[in-house]
This record gives sequence, structure tokens and C-alpha cells, in this order.
Amino acid sequence: MPNTATPTHCPYCALQCGMNLTPAADGTIEVGERADFPVNRGALCGKGRTAPAVLASAARLTSPLVRSADGALVPAGWDEALDRIAGGLARTRAERGADAVGVFGGGGLTNEKAYALGKFARVVLGTSQIDYNGRFCMSSAAAAGTKAFGLDRGLPFPLEDIPKTGCVILVGSNPAETMPPSLRYFTELRENGGTLIVVDPRRTRTAEQADLHLAPRPGTDLALALGMLHLVVAEGRVDERYVEERTAGWEEARAAAMAHWPEYVERITGVSVPELREAVRLFCAPEAAMVLTARGPEQQAKGTDTVGAWINLCLATGRAGRPLSGYGCLTGQGNGQGGREHGQKADQLPGYRRLTDPAARLHVAGVWGVDPDALPGPGRSAYELLDALGTDVRALLLMGSNPVVSAPRAAHVEERIRSLDFLAVCDVVLSETAALADVVLPVTQWAEETGTTTNLEGRVLLRRRAVTPPDGVRGDLEVLHGLADRLGVEKGFPTGPEEVFEELRRASAGGPADYSGIDYRRLGEENGVFWPCPAPGEDAPPHPGTPRLFLDRFATGDGRARFAAVAHRPSAEEPDEAYPVLLTTGRVLAQYQSGAQTRRVAELNAAAPGPFVELHPRLAARLGAAEGDPLAVVSRRGRAVAPARITTGIRPDTVFMPFHWPGEGRANTLTNPALDPTSRMPEFKVCAVRVEVAR
Repeated sequence: MPNTATPTHCPYCALQCGMNLTPAADGTIEVGERADFPVNRGALCGKGRTAPAVLASAARLTSPLVRSADGALVPAGWDEALDRIAGGLARTRAERGADAVGVFGGGGLTNEKAYALGKFARVVLGTSQIDYNGRFCMSSAAAAGTKAFGLDRGLPFPLEDIPKTGCVILVGSNPAETMPPSLRYFTELRENGGTLIVVDPRRTRTAEQADLHLAPRPGTDLALALGMLHLVVAEGRVDERYVEERTAGWEEARAAAMAHWPEYVERITGVSVPELREAVRLFCAPEAAMVLTARGPEQQAKGTDTVGAWINLCLATGRAGRPLSGYGCLTGQGNGQGGREHGQKADQLPGYRRLTDPAARLHVAGVWGVDPDALPGPGRSAYELLDALGTDVRALLLMGSNPVVSAPRAAHVEERIRSLDFLAVCDVVLSETAALADVVLPVTQWAEETGTTTNLEGRVLLRRRAVTPPDGVRGDLEVLHGLADRLGVEKGFPTGPEEVFEELRRASAGGPADYSGIDYRRLGEENGVFWPCPAPGEDAPPHPGTPRLFLDRFATGDGRARFAAVAHRPSAEEPDEAYPVLLTTGRVLAQYQSGAQTRRVAELNAAAPGPFVELHPRLAARLGAAEGDPLAVVSRRGRAVAPARITTGIRPDTVFMPFHWPGEGRANTLTNPALDPTSRMPEFKVCAVRVEVAR
């Protein structure tokens, strides 16, 4: 590759920070600032700065691996590996039916890969059993946003609006560690005279920046939002004209909120009545305000209702569909937004169309050149699909995910994966899940391929190839092309990302997530384009894209937003005598998701070498635990052991574990797979445990 800088984007979180990559003479890759990209304006976190380290990692896969007769994974040629995968999938389909074959994707796949994977599942395999790990990230917010506004886009406004609003309530999010370059927006908010309210059971680095930190008991965010709405009504702060003109369902939602008086909410949440009143005052005082949620309130068995309650707060005060105001979700994975728009989710077709909509099926089938009646219906959600492995689903093709570490009740999921008749995994490294596969395919990474992603703002971006991949490595699109050909579908799976994107444009046209007016040229020239961006009519100028949604009307049939009539209910698993402590989980600054990539970077491992159990000094004293002591955390699903980290920055009734590591300290061994009835999101954020010193 020429020794010139290539403008591209970070492979990690949903900010998709801009960066420049330059191959150096010694074979390393230099990361440079890309100040022209408006999201991060040149700033990068440690993960972004060190991202090229994984490209040259000694742990990198550079040859297909196949399971030998003695049970070992051994190198093989590409033809042999693809033949084995096609044979395993075809054999299972022939013996047990199409739905005995499953496909599991990831929120880090490009739009082109997500689109092609969904098409492959439905057209080549004919299976309904496809979902992806984004179901574990923001699906409750997506469900609530769709119910309320008729459309789900993580942020309905660009990040640049945050410093210009008057108040932000940040619920269950720690961007100082999960997406550090975004913290500047909240810092600038306060510098401009605005206020920041952080809702989190831990005093995180983000909470330390807040004007007001509310520390509710895990699993009670719904009650907290309802208590605030109660006070909005009681104190006469409802924007009656807005409610009358732009919403529906207020009477039912108000009645539900009025059953959550402040003293009752204080008993449930542990947040005092004066703190509740102060939060309402700060939120309602300025002309404009926002509520932003993340995994804290979303990863609950009542996550959709919880997000709906926070949206209610915005609607009742006239803070949605107005400039510098609104509800937004801080999407987590790099392409978590685009990944759920183009067909790798169990119930969706490209363009964020519903799989059960006859018109949507007709349109997409027309683009694909198939009979709409031949498209399978909705399949199982992510955890339900993993739970069915080895029983109803006997063969699995997995791309861009590591559920052995990332799934709830992970020991059970690992057991189900081991029970499969056949497993094929496409990955960059030999992840904990890939190590269990019958065939492992080494695939290209972000800097070695071109493709698009969609960041948390709904900004479609172009990642450019900056370096040549190692010999023996192929792209995921090449994999799908090779498998489709072997399974009897010779056309429809091109290997060029731009050709795939051109088809995606046509498939998305007219859908909620309409990309038809976007092409690679525009993305390169404009630093991204916000969807929806329909194709222009004949002789019309290009559509400019839509940075800000809902300013004129919401995306519902009548243009009105919908309140959610919701009430607090307990978590799926409350503490009791046997399991008296609450566990919540999350991320740390130096690691990312299941750690499959970041755990292979020396600098990041030095900063965050392993798991830990964060607990309050009062709980530590009751246990007789000192800093660094090994603590066993036990739930009804298993046991994890990690060193104690004692801090006053967590509630005394709660412990925290990060979920990036496998083995003895695997936090997801403990977590509860109880599902939200609407979003099918598992309840990662709260479960009952007991804690003891592991002598």
C-alpha cells in the first residue's frame, strides 16, 4: 500500500470516530487525528489509538481451521473449509428442515455484511432462524422509540446539539469510559450554562461530572421516571398545548404516573424526594432539554416500558420533536444502528421494514428476485436462538460475535453451542466461541476492507480500506459468495462492497431507514449522510439527508407521538435470604465488549488486565473482605471469582462486574436471561447474587 494517510473510522463503538491511517516503513500502522470529522473532531480514546495493534497481532487467524478426526483444529485450504461449511449446513437442512439451520450476526458488521447475511439466511438457507448480538444492546430502546415515535433511530438529532440544550438526563450511561470522545459534548453543555443529571447506581467517571447524580437501586429506573413525571404533573409543569397538539394517550399515562407518588418512589429506588424534586426542577427550567438512555435502563426485563417512561417525561414537558430537545439512545456497538436496519434481525427486512408486512416482503423480494411467499417469517430472538441450539437448531453459521463471553447465562449458552451438530465461525481471532467450531474462517478487519456503517446519530459513514490484509484472509462478502455458490445460488451475492451497497439502496427505498439517496461518492465527499435520505425524483436535486427528525411530525400514522401507560414492577429476580445482593454489569475504559480484540492489545491489558468485583466498604466489612481479596459471586446460574475493588462509589446493596473476560471471572456466567416481552432483551443489568470471600 502507498505510504499515504487514508481517512477512515474506528472499529469500536457507535461514535465511529474519524481517524487517519498511515502504513509506516517498519510495517506498523500509524493512527493520526482526523479533525475534519465532526463527531470526534480528532479526539480518540485509547482503544481507537491502539486499534491497529490487532491488525498485526500474533493471535490473528491467517488460515482456515477445520476440526480433525482427533478433535483438534488444524489448518486447511479455503476450498476444503467452504466445502465443509456448505456440506454441514446442507446436510442439516436436508435432514431436519430449513429452520434447523441458524445464523447469528453482530453489531460490528458493516451495513453491506449485515444486509448480505440476512439475505443469505432467507434466500439461500430459507431459514427464519437469524438474529444478532445487537439484540443484547439497544433493542428495548428501539422498541420503545418505535412505539412512541413510529421510528427508531438512536439519536434523532446530531451530537452537536447536546451542548446547545439546557439540560440532559443521562440514564444508565457512562460515556467517560464507554465512548470517551463524546464526553466533550457534556462538558461543553455545562460550560454553556446547561446542567447534566446522571442516573446510575455507581458514581462513575461520568457521574463525577454531573450537576446532580441520582443513584437508584438497580432495576428501578422505571419507578424513577414515573416519579419524576408524577412531580411534573403535580407541580403544573406539563406543556398542555404540546400534549394536546402533538401526542396521544396522555390520560392513561398520566393516571399511571400519578400512582407513583414521590415517597413511594423513594422507597423503591432509594432516591430521596428532595433529589427527585431537584431533578424535575433542573429538567423543566430551561426551554430545551434531552433524555439520553443507554444499557442501564434498557437491559432489563422491563426495558421497553422503562424507556417508554423516560420518553413520557419528554413528551409531557414538550421536549420531543422540537429544536435542541428530545429522547435519544446512545447506541453501543460500532454498527449497532445499521446492523438492526438491514435484515440480520429476526423480524426485519432491509430498510427497517417489518418481516410480517406484505408490502415490505413484496418490495424486498422484488429486489432479490424471489417469490415473496418463499421468504420465511420471523424467527427467534438472539437469546432464544442460542437457547435452542442443539435441540431445534442443529447447525449454526456465526459472524462477528462471541456469545460464549457476551451472552447471559453464558455457561448454559456455551453448553448449547457445544451440543450443536455443526458450527462455523467467521472471525479475526480464535475467540472463545470460535475455539468450539467445526470450521473457523479468518476474515478481514475494518482497516483491510471498505464498507459503510451507521453511527449512533443515524449518520451513514464510509470506512475505507487502508492496508492490505494478510495472505490467507478473505472478506465476509467473499465467504457468503462462496457458500451461496456451493449451496446452489450462483448469483445475487457479489463480493464488492459498493455493489452490495447499491442493492441495499434499492432494497431500503421507501422504508423507514431509506438509504436510496446515498452512495459511496456522497459519503466520501460529505463526511457521512443522515438517513432517511430518499432518492430524488427526476431532475430534482439530491436529498440532503435528515440530521433532525420529528420537527414537523412524528413517523406515526397521524403524526402524533404516543405516550406509554406503564407502571413499575419488580425485576425478574429480586434479592432474598439466599441471594441478598444485587449484581449489575458493564464496561471499563480499556476493554470493549467480549474483549476478543482488545484483550490482545498489550497497552489495553496493562490498563485493565482482568475482571474485578466492585463493592462498597460496608459490604466488604460484612464479608471480611479486603482490597484485592478473591471474591466469589454466586447466582442461581453459576459462580464467578474476581478480586475485590472497594469503593464508596457504589451502593452498599450492589456489586458491579465488567463483562469483558472469559473463564473464572466471566460476569455473564451469573446474569439472568429473563426477557423483555416486547424487545426480547435479556436482563443483564440486575440479578440476585450472594458474595463471599473465596478462601
